[in-house]
Amino acid sequence: MFMELCPPPSGLEAEYETLFTTDSLLFLHELISTFNEEVDQVLRLRVSRKAHLDLSGDLPSFLESTAHIRGDPSWRVLPVPPRLQRRHVDIGDMAPCDTQRFIKALQSSAQGIQVDFDDGNCPTYYNQIKGIHNVFKAVHNQFPNLPHISQAPVLMLRPRAWNMVEHNMMVEGKEAPGSLFDFGLLMFHCGEKLFENKSGPFFYLSKVESFMEARLWNNIFVWTQQKLGLPLGCIKATVLIENVLAAFEMEEILYELRDHSAGLNCGIWDYSASFVNKFGHRQAFLLPDRSKYVNMEKRFLRSYMDLLVQTCHQRGALATGGMAALLLPEDPLSAAHSRVLATVNRLKLLEIQAGVDGFMVYDLSLIEPMQKLFKLHTEGDNQLHQLRHDVTVTPDDLLSMPLGGVTLYGLKYNIAVGVLFVNAWLSGRGHFIYRGQVEDSATAEISRSQVWQWIHHQTQLEDDSRGVSRRLVTDLINELTMELRALCPSVRDKQRLHTAADMFLEVVLKRDFPEFITTYLIQAHSFLSSQKTEQVEALNTDLPQPKL
Repeated sequence: MFMELCPPPSGLEAEYETLFTTDSLLFLHELISTFNEEVDQVLRLRVSRKAHLDLSGDLPSFLESTAHIRGDPSWRVLPVPPRLQRRHVDIGDMAPCDTQRFIKALQSSAQGIQVDFDDGNCPTYYNQIKGIHNVFKAVHNQFPNLPHISQAPVLMLRPRAWNMVEHNMMVEGKEAPGSLFDFGLLMFHCGEKLFENKSGPFFYLSKVESFMEARLWNNIFVWTQQKLGLPLGCIKATVLIENVLAAFEMEEILYELRDHSAGLNCGIWDYSASFVNKFGHRQAFLLPDRSKYVNMEKRFLRSYMDLLVQTCHQRGALATGGMAALLLPEDPLSAAHSRVLATVNRLKLLEIQAGVDGFMVYDLSLIEPMQKLFKLHTEGDNQLHQLRHDVTVTPDDLLSMPLGGVTLYGLKYNIAVGVLFVNAWLSGRGHFIYRGQVEDSATAEISRSQVWQWIHHQTQLEDDSRGVSRRLVTDLINELTMELRALCPSVRDKQRLHTAADMFLEVVLKRDFPEFITTYLIQAHSFLSSQKTEQVEALNTDLPQPKL
């Protein structure tokens, strides 16, 4: 056995000792060495599939090789446990390293918490250890004055996606997959306790692109349950359909995970960004300004949500919607408060009417209004009875790009979100507040994807017919940086902002589209060095986050 683990980050020595015991390290070594090669195969298969689409010019469709699975009406996923049957409102983007917010979430009336080591979390060594240890404390009832884990909102644990690595652990000479590092520690320390309290272990699976990836997760679940002496099928997982290719394999993904499925989830921005990822160099797939022309009412997104609900409910699985990112203004009597609440109500009512069984909110103040919305428009714990026989979705429906152009406002907004996300990431944070809503890696992903694509196709602005070019984007980034410098309290903050601007420009000018912004960032020298020099100061996520 060969395994290397970096020493603890400053200030987390006790947490490190709790998590990295001899037994947990033996378990992690065995888990990672068993599945290491299969994780690499999954990533190679993605590259191969993308190359085939590029070389052939083909478009995805429903697979002929799995038509027998889609055509067999008899199979169902196993029913979910009682704790998962009513999850109208979950809290999303909950980075568990943020102890204060995590405690508030555990005290809330939400039915569930998306405990997020992926989109809403910056995976520094500090944040991973702090976050996993906070989950450990919650599961073992070590936080004072909090409800027992069997009564608290159910924890939906979201490990990192396949594309992320854990730089601080080497197994047999290779960096550990971030997904297996997170999943392994969470299962080893919390799996049995969650099961005993009928509260898990439950997971979200990010960035799954095919049924083969779902099969790998299923094999990992079976192996882990056997290794830890847990009953087969006790792990339940919701797969996030965040990729256009996965939208054509939803039934197959459910089928592979049928003993372990808690359903499927749809989210607008990662999914939209995947079109640029897979087809962004094709003029026919130019995605218009998201701030003006892209929303769940558009045909390609509406079809995807309808198909997801229909697929899930016909197989007995739960279908969940995306996250409301807007924040309610503090004054409940203000016009702004009424306006934001009306917007969230309208958008979430569309999802409820489509048949979703639940969705997420970021702002804890939205939990009760959204639970009331569900109570008003549905009956019972969920909407599994809504089989959506009225829905027929074709490949054309899923692949139809919305009409529209590019505005200067939309270009500036995407640049701001992208630069500020990189800046937050270099500060050890995976999300930030901007213009009244939360932005995370999903919105950063669509933002930088659109800027790359608009430069690539030299798209003209609606406002003044200027083409989106390297020069224009560089000028707008410089303008933004000068505006934001005034908000930077220290020289180090100013330097970090300039580094973030440089990194964002680099990623949107690349000849070939980098698949994930987080993969690019986690390998960047600036990020790796920022972990070493600013561990104590910048990665202390218990401090209140600045609002921009």
